[in-house]
Amino acid sequence: MSGQLMIGAADMAGRERLLRVIDALADVFVDLSAGRTSSPPRTLVQHGPQRELLAGTAVWERRGVGSVKITTLTPDNPERGLPLIHGVVALTALETGRITALLEGAELTALRTGAVAALATRLCAPEHAEDLAVIGAGVQARAVVRAVSAVRPIRSVRVYSRTAARTQEFARWIRDTAGAPVRVTVCRTAEEAVTDAAVVCTTTSTSGRTPLVEAGWVARGAHVNVIGGTHEEALEVAPALLADAFVVVEQRVAAVEEAGEVRAALAAGLIGEDRLHELGELVNAPAATGGRTSVFRCVGMAIEDTAAAAALYEAAS
Repeated sequence: MSGQLMIGAADMAGRERLLRVIDALADVFVDLSAGRTSSPPRTLVQHGPQRELLAGTAVWERRGVGSVKITTLTPDNPERGLPLIHGVVALTALETGRITALLEGAELTALRTGAVAALATRLCAPEHAEDLAVIGAGVQARAVVRAVSAVRPIRSVRVYSRTAARTQEFARWIRDTAGAPVRVTVCRTAEEAVTDAAVVCTTTSTSGRTPLVEAGWVARGAHVNVIGGTHEEALEVAPALLADAFVVVEQRVAAVEEAGEVRAALAAGLIGEDRLHELGELVNAPAATGGRTSVFRCVGMAIEDTAAAAALYEAAS
């Protein structure tokens, strides 16, 4: 176990590394959609109310790497002043089997999830989209602000979460870290935040089946990234939003099994599986949204950790 590169949060920071991860994800999703790689289901053990221990592993043959990630998800941790997610990722070289790097798991999870949302935004959102709405004010909310701002010229951010103090802190963080002048508005309701926004990101740890964002609040032609929720039945946005939208997922089978909004829309007959477009299919073929709203529903896959870890290892090396 000697000789591994230790990659912490500081080694994952910065726009250049973020763009490397976004590009690596684009490559791996192309391979995933083409059947050149796979992402096995994660092993999940639930213990106590909504607490989870997860293990995920995948290999990316084209890059000659594999990874194993162990994470814990504890929804009431933020109330304790602790992160929602803890974890570690081990990156391996397929040719030798050597563990080449150990990466801080919570930071990698936030980074790659933000990067996946940024990739979907780059593929689907209007090129000159400037207005971003974020529902949620935790670690993942910060990650999507960084990531979406790297692929679109964001000039206005409207934020809403149910915890006023965290929302104010999040707004201050955006103002303090924005690389360009950005107008930040703390909204009283989710509807106020979402209305007329060009890009919407939901980043909550909700476990409920009452949507936080209603379909009628979202402007036609907007792009929506749905990346929160704690299990496969949780809803952040109303399934009705998917009925007339251009719907994007990481992988069809994973979305059908794990994405609450997709599952609910399918069950209600609002969409069919043929309406689910994979990210990998869009990388080399621009999304034909026809001016419709686009909705990306993320579930998080082990192969994303592998690709992100590989990109960060290459940057660090």
